[in-house]
Amino acid sequence: MIGFSVSMSSEGSTVIPPTHVSSDRSEGVARSSDPIIAPVSVVQYGDFQCLECGRAATTIKLFRERFRSLIRFDYHHFPQRGHEHAVQAAEAAECARAQRRFWPMHDLLMANQDRLDLQFIYDYAEDIRLDMRRFTTEMDDEVHLPKVQADVKGGLEIGVYRTPTFLVNGQLIDISSGLSALFEATERAVGKARGSNMLLA
Repeated sequence: MIGFSVSMSSEGSTVIPPTHVSSDRSEGVARSSDPIIAPVSVVQYGDFQCLECGRAATTIKLFRERFRSLIRFDYHHFPQRGHEHAVQAAEAAECARAQRRFWPMHDLLMANQDRLDLQFIYDYAEDIRLDMRRFTTEMDDEVHLPKVQADVKGGLEIGVYRTPTFLVNGQLIDISSGLSALFEATERAVGKARGSNMLLA
């Protein structure tokens, strides 16, 4: 289990570095359903029990649709210690990713933040038609826990301390005034890529 100390604010969850995080990382399938080769990269660090992440989920879905062909969007896990179901929810999302159903699982988890007990998570897996034998085996064996731990370790190394956190082309974006900052930073990055002939007009 990942060791965290967490504090909460009205703007989101914050995390103090863990006492121990495994550095092991399994590659699995692609971390994003968006174009693998794209000049603009957007990364989100999130927690399925973080209320701010839940409130942002609909806007982020619209964001991904707006920039669908222009960016690569990756979701990384940053579960908080005070959120007792966050790690198992992250593992479930990775089980779904292994079956190429990450975003449907992501959306269900975010929409049901008050129902993340294991019994509900199994219901969501059935709802999105996962191979339940594979899902159960991977959850029981914690197959994807090293990936979740690696996300946390990587986030801490680049200065992530709260959720949600976003990066555009590796640069942390200040969303304290709202998610409009993410849209604006992405627009600038896309515009720069177009100016450098990295994107088709």
